[in-house]
Order: sequence, then structure tokens, then C-alpha cells
Amino acid sequence: MEAATFKNYIAGAWVPARSGAVMEVRNPATGEVLGLVPKSGAEDVDAAVSAAARAYDAWRRTPAPRRAEILFRVAERLVQRKEELARLMTQEMGKVLAETRGDVQEAIDMAYFIAGEGRRLHGYTAPSEMPHKAAYCVRAPLGIVGVITPWNFPMAIPSWKILPALVCGNTVVFKPASYTPLLGLRFVEIFAEAGLPAGVLNIVTGPGGAAGDALVEHPQVRLISFTGSTETGLRLAEKCARGGKRISLEMGGKNAAIVMPDADLGLATDALIWSAFGTSGQRCTACSRIIVHRDTAKDLTDRLVARAERLRLGDGLLPATEVGPVVSESQLERVHGYVEVGTREGARLLVGGQRVRDGDLARGAFYAPTIFDRVAPQMRIAQEEIFGPVTDLIEADSFEDALTVLNNTRYGLSASIFTRDINAAMRAVEEIDTGIVYVNHGTIGAEVHLPFGGTKFTGNGHREGGVQVLDVFSEWKAVYVDFSGRLQRAQIDRE
Repeated sequence: MEAATFKNYIAGAWVPARSGAVMEVRNPATGEVLGLVPKSGAEDVDAAVSAAARAYDAWRRTPAPRRAEILFRVAERLVQRKEELARLMTQEMGKVLAETRGDVQEAIDMAYFIAGEGRRLHGYTAPSEMPHKAAYCVRAPLGIVGVITPWNFPMAIPSWKILPALVCGNTVVFKPASYTPLLGLRFVEIFAEAGLPAGVLNIVTGPGGAAGDALVEHPQVRLISFTGSTETGLRLAEKCARGGKRISLEMGGKNAAIVMPDADLGLATDALIWSAFGTSGQRCTACSRIIVHRDTAKDLTDRLVARAERLRLGDGLLPATEVGPVVSESQLERVHGYVEVGTREGARLLVGGQRVRDGDLARGAFYAPTIFDRVAPQMRIAQEEIFGPVTDLIEADSFEDALTVLNNTRYGLSASIFTRDINAAMRAVEEIDTGIVYVNHGTIGAEVHLPFGGTKFTGNGHREGGVQVLDVFSEWKAVYVDFSGRLQRAQIDRE
């Protein structure tokens, strides 16, 4: 059967790339071609930005509660189409159906949460230092926002960016990841069905080097919101700096969990297997370092290896599957390259470490869940983001040693500690240098009403989720109303 052909959404119309070029979208579990999408370039991005510019004035003047009503309707449609969207996501990027349902649910949660903010968008009032004078501040939109998202959460992450951008009164041009454009197109389609005015949200599919760079460099775009690798994020930050525009970055991670001798090892095992191998390790919050106290290392290691060996790989649409494929052949090669690096560095491979080609799995990009031990903290596999089903066991002699190892990377997204000692837990919360800390849980999982983001080379100080995300997509405007009837000069006219 011939694959369906999809189009960009610009100015309220579905249109092909100006060049007519298309890209294939493939199922990483089967190799099946799911569809053809526009291979867009700079001219398509320019058309989308122009549409967003034309729509901006009317949208920013639309009262925020009215904007929010459209986002509520988006949430309702996502609820109705949850299963359809989840199944498409499993086909497009590979993770198991339970996880893709969670991905869509996160977009639902974010839509309801941000829609609620449409009746707040809080500023604040403050007393003036002068008599008969009011002082307060309000939020104002920025203008046109460029949104560039990764393939591992093709609906949740766009929702973190697009929804708050819109409720603040901005217009948006969205470039989804090349591996997962179909979910992006479906997401935008739902906004159109919910009554979002033409041009307010536009989507352009295409490679990062052409469409992505054109969006970043476009002079009318005021803000870029990007999630992806640290290397790419820093490169885009340089481009934005030269253009005098803002950029919000959510980048890499090298997340770690500390396991102390008093930990519940059954709970720790369950949580760490999920954190290391959920989404085939393709999460920015995946646990790729397990820092275990020497006194409990053997027991935990035996439990983790036994569980990893039993994990069932397969097509994510099959109910028995626990771990799906990695997203592509190139990603599989990257993961295996790091496994070879770890072996050369002297780490001991305990389980996994190879591509799986059994039966139907030979058609897809499946990699066995992999665990190393005898890992030194400075090895590359303990310092660099692998973004695959690989985790390292690093032994520590003490609580203080474990904290030192955990903090000694260039990243700072997520961390956790397993302990029954409340004093140790609270010290860990205080001392760990990451944006997210869990106690007696793994390193993955977030709730939309709390800020999400990291320190060091994980980000550039902004957060997604929570009310804090509104600061990314709005300007603060200070307002002074002097009703004294005379000239009053702050800092000068003092008695």
C-alpha cells in the first residue's frame, strides 16, 4: 500500500514544501514506511513566520481567558483521541504503548493546567515610594516563538512549549523532530479543530540543518524554545545571541541514583530498571549512573542483572513488550559505539551490549538492555550522555563520596537517592546540584505543575512546566500611575 503524504500547516492551510521535496517516516520496530512529510527549507519557514506575524496583533489582543478557552478545547480533543495518538506514537518512535499513552496524557495535563493559567497570568502590585502613586507589573507577549522539539516525547515536550507560548499571547512556528513529524502534525491539527485562528500556530517539517537553522536565524522570531543535545543547543544559542533574540534551552543529562545500604532494594531495583530502560533509555532523565554504596553493591547488582536479562523486547504495540526499539539505525550505532568505548576503558559488561536480531526483531533497531560495573567516575561512559539502554554501576565508600561522584559531571538535570535515613535524604536534597531530586524513586517522571529543567550544561536557567514556564514566554512590563497631580521624582524628591 502506498504511504500517505502529509503537508505543512501554514496560515490555516495544509500546504506542501515549496520545493515539493518529501521525507520518509519509518517505524523503528518494523522498518515500515508510515508516511511522507514535507522536506521543508528556508522558504517554507519564511512563509510560516510571515503567517505568524500577520496573526500576532489580533491574537495578543484576544483576552487571555478567551485564549485559554481554546486550549481547554484542545485538552478535550486530546482526551478523545488519546488511544489513536498513542498508537501512532508507538509506530513512529518505538516506545511501548503504556509509555505513549503517558506521553499523550502529559500533553492533556499540560493543556488543562496552562488553560487554567489564562485566568491568572499573574503580575503583582507593590507599594510606591512616592505618595499618591500606584506601582504594579503585568506580563506581555514576546511576539513570534520558534519551537524545536526532539523525538523521544513527540507530544509531551511540544505541549510544554506551545501551550504556554499561546496562552501568553505569542504566535508560534513549530518544527518537530525529523523522526517524529506525524505526531507534530496531528497535534497542530487538534489546535485547528479546537478553533485556534489561522496563523497563530504553524508547523513546518524538515531537517534541522535546513528548516531548523532557518527558524533560528529568522529576524522576526523573538524567542527559540529548544530541547535536544547540549552540543546543538549551544550552537543555537550562539546564533540567537548574534541575532539579539532569546533562547530557552533544555539539553542533555547524565542522571544518577544513589543507593545506600539501608535502602529498600526491591523498590530500588524496580525504580532503577524503569529509569534506565524505560523508553529504551532515550530520556533526558534516564538513569545512566547508579552510585551504590560498596556494602550493598553485590546484592543490588545481582538483582539488576537478573531483571535486565528478563526484559522482553519487541514491537511496542504488543502487550507483552517491555522495551521497544531505539529510534533509528544511527542511534543504535551510537549506543553500541559507547558500549565499545566502555569495554575499552576497562568497565565490565554484565549484561546486554549487543544488537538483538531474534525473529521479528531483526527488522527493527533493537538493542539489549546493558549494564556495566567496575566503572570509574571519570570514564567516558560515566560522563557523556549515551541516550540508550545503557547504565553504569559505580561503587562509593560513603554517603559523601556518593554525593561527590553524582555532582561531578557537566550536567545537572535529575538525580535520586534511595535511603530510609531522613537525615541523609534531606542532606542529599540540599547538596545535589540538579534541577530535579527524587527520594526513594528513580530519576524519571515529572508533574506538569512543577518546574522542569536543570543546572550546568543541562539548560540555560529557564524552566518548563509550573507557573515558571510563563516567564519564558512573556515580558515583564512595569507600570507606574501617578495621581498626585504634581511632578514626583523617585530617588530625588526625598524629605
